[in-house]
Amino acid sequence: MTQRTVLDAPDISRAITRIAHEIIESNKGSDDLVLLGIPRRGVPLAHRLAEAIASISGRPETAGELAGSLDITMYRDDLRGGSYRAPEPTTIPSAGIDAKTVVLVDDVLFSGRTIRAALDALADVGRPAKVRLAVLVDRGHRDLPIRADHVGKNLPTSSSERVNVSLTEIDGDDSVSISGGRE
Repeated sequence: MTQRTVLDAPDISRAITRIAHEIIESNKGSDDLVLLGIPRRGVPLAHRLAEAIASISGRPETAGELAGSLDITMYRDDLRGGSYRAPEPTTIPSAGIDAKTVVLVDDVLFSGRTIRAALDALADVGRPAKVRLAVLVDRGHRDLPIRADHVGKNLPTSSSERVNVSLTEIDGDDSVSISGGRE
């Protein structure tokens, strides 16, 4: 199976910095902001974004207060399909999410079903003032009317291709590649 790299480590770093600037601009600063990563790779991305936002805002000590994780396992609509994953902990920053701008963070936006599940899970945690979506890669092919507010890279793909995201925290390196498709 052929695989081509479309983003390397410096590309991913630049995308995270750009998304961090966009989030600060749309939120008019970093106050009342919470980033919730969707396991697996959304969690390290949320923490990287939190570090970038805190640094850009001139308050690097606040990075740990910005990021958490939101497990969506039990909210997925494909649990009956046999693709089951063990639930991971949901961690919400100590200030909570009520009346805050929550940015959901994921690695790849595809059908929109993961984000639908995240919105359901978020409703059980609290009531944010606003919810936004940041993704490293938007590959198209939606099943649901969901759109990312902040995108690192739009990657037009065929539905037979697979987008593979590797992050240092989980996989040992940073890259995004596309595999499969028609030869």
